[in-house]
Amino acid sequence: MSENSFLAKIDFILEMIENIELIVNRHKGIVETLEDIEGQMAVLMAISQIGETLKKLDDTLIEEYDLKEDKEGAYYTRNYIVHDYEGVDLGFIENILREYLPNLKNKILKIKSDF
Repeated sequence: MSENSFLAKIDFILEMIENIELIVNRHKGIVETLEDIEGQMAVLMAISQIGETLKKLDDTLIEEYDLKEDKEGAYYTRNYIVHDYEGVDLGFIENILREYLPNLKNKILKIKSDF
């Protein structure tokens, strides 16, 4: 993977995280976002895009930046959102927004600063 392609993917992941933050701020909180159908759908789409994009990153870079668990978890979550036709557990999504996303953002910002 070329450096430009890699950086484009990193920028896209960061953009999706920042979009989620913007959506949550507009709704004045995570719970309020997930209770609103438009907020919920927008956040679920952005999380799905993060999972899909992390999956496409080169394995050597994934290992170098300790993103293996992030990649696997994000792709699992992407599949869960996309294929769970009976409904997504919003408590699970809330936990992702509170605990996982800030940590992933820090890792992505570190990668950006290294390049």
